Amino acid sequence: MTNANSESQDVRTPSNFLRDIIAEDVRTKKYGDAVIQTRFPPEPNGYLHIGHAKAICLDFGLADEFGGKTNLRFDDTNPEKEEQEYVDSIMKDVRWLGFEWDRLCFASDYFGQLYQWALQLIRAGKAYVDDLSAEDIRHYRGTLTGPGTDSPYRNRSVEENLDLFVRMKNGEFPDGSRVLRARIDMASPNLNMRDPVMYRILHATHHRTGDTWCIYPMYDFAHGQSDSIEQITHSMCTLEFADHQPIYRWYIEQLGIFPSQQFEFDRLNLTYTLLSKRKLLQLVQEKHVSGWDDPRMPTLSGIRRRGFTPEAIRTFCAAIGATRTNGTTDIEMLEHFQRDDLNRRARRAMAVLYPLKVVIDNYPEGQEEFVEVANNPEDPSAGTRQVPFSREIYIEQDDFRELPPPKYYRLSPGKEVRLRNAYFITAQSVEKDAAGNIVEVHCTYDPASRGGNSPDGRKVKSTMHWVSAPHAISAEIRLYDKLFSKADPGDFEEGQSFLSNLNPNSLEILSGARLEPSLAGARVEEHFQFERVGYFCVDPDSAPGRLVFNRTLPLKDTWAKIEKKAGS
Repeated sequence: MTNANSESQDVRTPSNFLRDIIAEDVRTKKYGDAVIQTRFPPEPNGYLHIGHAKAICLDFGLADEFGGKTNLRFDDTNPEKEEQEYVDSIMKDVRWLGFEWDRLCFASDYFGQLYQWALQLIRAGKAYVDDLSAEDIRHYRGTLTGPGTDSPYRNRSVEENLDLFVRMKNGEFPDGSRVLRARIDMASPNLNMRDPVMYRILHATHHRTGDTWCIYPMYDFAHGQSDSIEQITHSMCTLEFADHQPIYRWYIEQLGIFPSQQFEFDRLNLTYTLLSKRKLLQLVQEKHVSGWDDPRMPTLSGIRRRGFTPEAIRTFCAAIGATRTNGTTDIEMLEHFQRDDLNRRARRAMAVLYPLKVVIDNYPEGQEEFVEVANNPEDPSAGTRQVPFSREIYIEQDDFRELPPPKYYRLSPGKEVRLRNAYFITAQSVEKDAAGNIVEVHCTYDPASRGGNSPDGRKVKSTMHWVSAPHAISAEIRLYDKLFSKADPGDFEEGQSFLSNLNPNSLEILSGARLEPSLAGARVEEHFQFERVGYFCVDPDSAPGRLVFNRTLPLKDTWAKIEKKAGS
């Protein structure tokens, strides 16, 4: 099993109060000789996103650190929104992130036991069947400043409640006509303790149990008891569930079952990112993105397709730690860890995204040669490759200006530049089409500068990447940017929605890029650094003879500069 502390990077893991709690429980043998047991409990109603990655790293990583175990449990109590597709994607994402569960569980595995516990609470006078509508229940519950009002059905006899609940289970009543509620305290300052709903009637087919059940437990009733069944010692969830902790404990205490504990930590919020499943689903359904795995999406399948690595995500999650206060993390911090990881692992290659042809007039026609280039300067073990060079090459359009602005050090008439690992060239003239666009630049080269070094020691101020025109391969390049143009996508004008903050320039597709021939054999999800351009990976849309590359990130690392400034 992999955990956030086993990365090869030298990253100091920050203090983590959850680790401190578990360490103390182990020291005092709170659970005797039992191993630490955690669980990751997603609802299968959507794809996992980067926020879930933090929870996964905590649940699996802390258990592993203390020699414990972690279950993957699907809280599948809402059949109208849950699908097998989501179950499959979640399992795939957890494994991709580098973790393996001890047991695969479903809340639906426990429907029979939960039903028996509901009967136990009814017999103890701790639960009752209520005929109020959902709207009336909300009204009777009261407000944050005022107590609730007892339902007129609150004092039904045990016998009547048992009869009605069994008939609910047997399908005798329509959806919404009755619920089972816990009988606690309608004057509690915590609204969650004001007789919360335990079961509702829902005639819907469940993705696992089919039509066996027409009553389904609410999350607050199913979650703690599922933890108890699995003997979860440390049930970790985000801070929005802090107000639910009393009801979590109440059910366990009333039933006298294994005393699982709930602990809350801050959820991950990122700038320029929405992590609401409902809103992500809206983006998919309304086709603002191509699907859950669109590389602009914050889903794990989306960022994986974009080229993010599990190692970088685990390192990022370890670096942000866990606190009891919600905040927002700059997305550039995540991007920093990803660049750092790819800088160490990604193979280098040369690719020209906006090609401009250059003809080296004094280079012998028909001659070709190969220059030796390191596959990754950060990793000598990655070896070298032979890159072809010829009389005609491609450079980036931005690397030439016929009329250069001040302090423009790249190629222009009369100016000498270095071709990376090849030769010095000097621009002499241009050819233009009928519209006046430059289509070809004519240059001369210095044969003595092979390898990019001048024998007389003269200096040039610019080194450019290039691709040999006769050997170049074509590829589709997808340049991804942030999906939202605003740091807080949830901040919008009255009468608008978060959709008003969508970035209209989040995707640019290039069809005319030219790449060095070594990339012809690139595999799906393989990572590369296109020199001077950015980090890219091969998209699954690729096919033989038709490569598609996604830009993971540009080379610029703003967060590294922020860190350096903060530490100076």
